[in-house]
Amino acid sequence: MEGNKVTIVEEIQVFLPTISSQSEFLEELSLTKDTSCGLWFIKGAFLQKFANKKAYVILYGILGCFFSAAYSYFNGTITTLEKRFKIPSRTTGIITVGNDLSQLLVSAILSYYAGRGHRPRWMALGMYTVVLFCIMTASPHFLYGAGEDALSLTMEHKHYSNSSYDEYLNHSLSYQRKDLCQNRKVNHKSCKLEEGNYTPQLILFAAQFISGIGGSLYYTLGISYMDDNVKRSKTPALFSFSYFIRMLGPALGYGLASLCLKIYVTPTLTPIIDNNDPRWLGAWWLGWIILGIVIFFLSTLLALFPKTLPRAAVRKELLKRHLSRQQSQTSSIRGNVETDIPTSFKDMIKTFQRVMKNPILMMNNSAAVFYFLGYMPYWIFLPKYIETQYRQSASASSLITGSVGLIFSAIGILLSGIVISKYKPKARKLAGWNVIVGLISVSGIISYAYLGCSDTDNKTPLLPNGELKSVTNCNSGCHCDFIKYNPVCSQNGKTYISACHAGCRDVINVNGSNLFSDCSCIKRDEVLSLERMTEIGKTLPMEKILESTSQKAGFATPGTCQVDCLFQFYIFLAVVCLLKFSGATGRASNFLVTVRCVEEKDKAVAMGFALMMMSLCAFVPSPILFGIILDKACLVWGRTCAGHGNCWLYNGETLRYTVNFTAATFVFIGTLFDIAVWYFVKDLHIFDEEFELEEAVDVK
Repeated sequence: MEGNKVTIVEEIQVFLPTISSQSEFLEELSLTKDTSCGLWFIKGAFLQKFANKKAYVILYGILGCFFSAAYSYFNGTITTLEKRFKIPSRTTGIITVGNDLSQLLVSAILSYYAGRGHRPRWMALGMYTVVLFCIMTASPHFLYGAGEDALSLTMEHKHYSNSSYDEYLNHSLSYQRKDLCQNRKVNHKSCKLEEGNYTPQLILFAAQFISGIGGSLYYTLGISYMDDNVKRSKTPALFSFSYFIRMLGPALGYGLASLCLKIYVTPTLTPIIDNNDPRWLGAWWLGWIILGIVIFFLSTLLALFPKTLPRAAVRKELLKRHLSRQQSQTSSIRGNVETDIPTSFKDMIKTFQRVMKNPILMMNNSAAVFYFLGYMPYWIFLPKYIETQYRQSASASSLITGSVGLIFSAIGILLSGIVISKYKPKARKLAGWNVIVGLISVSGIISYAYLGCSDTDNKTPLLPNGELKSVTNCNSGCHCDFIKYNPVCSQNGKTYISACHAGCRDVINVNGSNLFSDCSCIKRDEVLSLERMTEIGKTLPMEKILESTSQKAGFATPGTCQVDCLFQFYIFLAVVCLLKFSGATGRASNFLVTVRCVEEKDKAVAMGFALMMMSLCAFVPSPILFGIILDKACLVWGRTCAGHGNCWLYNGETLRYTVNFTAATFVFIGTLFDIAVWYFVKDLHIFDEEFELEEAVDVK
């Protein structure tokens, strides 16, 4: 190998004197069509100075940051979308697999044809589909508005407009009395045809389906373009840096979701509730407008990059001239250098066959499939998980999900890239580390099952189908079927679905705070704990509380009862940080095994095939599977004219065990495949001796 390297360098040194200068040779190649920056009339020397790997890696990373922010923003607003359009979790799971279905159908084929074309322009075209995805996802708000439920909770609503403060309080009490225990069945306006409308769900699914095209082009072409235009020794560091920038996307998306959800769904109106109220509906649509504009601008910049970076073109041209002098088709140290084979259906089938017969690639893809199967619920449903398990608001859950572990993930990906680039470990060491990461992940996910809040596990009797027995003797005559989820906390610290389900027949207002009284499900002789008395006393005068306790039934205050769960929550966040760090350290090694186990010409196709395989076996079934698991843990469903709406309350203990143990099983199977990868990569070369062009030409 070393002899081949010396021979090549000697040939270049023979060739170079025929060139007047090194800079002229670089300029000669830079002026070709394939190495020139620009598109149509947007060209010039100013753009050409950015035709280098550093500018590409930064722009590729920033674009990926906002691209991933779009998906995390969707995840951060899932619960709000479910409330607004009455979507159950299993339907949400189906919606989220729309992009994976399109990746399944087109990723391998597109990666074959686009991989041999102008990759930056193909990537830009794909990202324009993501812009369309943002516009379509926001469109249900403009087509259907904020909804009657949200509008009825604003000062501008017909009940509250042009009213004095006293009149407003009276109207507020009247609104609350609609959800009290009624002696006769009332025709609630909440049951209406709008809640059975599937059009918004179809629009959201179509938007996800379209975005999958852009996602497949971005990942398969972007990484192969990077690897083809830099030296092998620099690939891990540059990949890690671009991935680090992309990692900021989830934090950006969840942070944007948190910010937008603090704004009422119709910003021009004045809500009568705050964002801690479970009926609050945030401006979920606003972030899509912002993300769409930014992604469009960055995609246009990406389209200006040349087909091949000038520095990489120099290396390729010198090597071709060397091989031409030798009159042979030998394999270079960088990889097999062949004349471009025209794209055709026959050649595509042969390429797919080569990829499928590669044992290392197939084992590595199988490991990735099971890892994604296990980790998918935490990427999609983590905000919902935090809301249900630790009683956090939708806004806080989105912020926590996006920010927690970011520093640890960043340190992990950057550290791994630096270590791999510096020490150049062999393939077996890289694969062995992935096995260790898998075992850490399994242990961490299992620990999630025991990091819940026991006080949030509902002890109320359940029906045979696992749902909460919301109708009991004390509220059987209250007719609460279509009452909205509006939890109240009883005087003894027990949470009820609504004042109606607590059997409350009256509501009074004291200093702007409501107190539900005459609640038949709450015993008047129940003793209040010191903590509960202190909690209520912060908002209501104690004499009113004592007066209410002397009535024939107990009382309740709006909102869920507070539980002391911070210790478990902090432990949970610590484990999340550990898994994010360990998982990030395995990204670079996994990528290197994937691109080094195939021929140079098959890299884009191999990545497209891997994406298709993961879409078919992981991305599509996992959200649906875990959406069903979440729905199975539902205790109380919202009632609509069409049947079930979204879930109001989950069984915390059932949810923890089923989700986490199922996920841990999938990740463990993925670890077994990683062990198989470790066995097969014993002869794989990650860092071969390269064609070190800079020894002859100062090209870096």
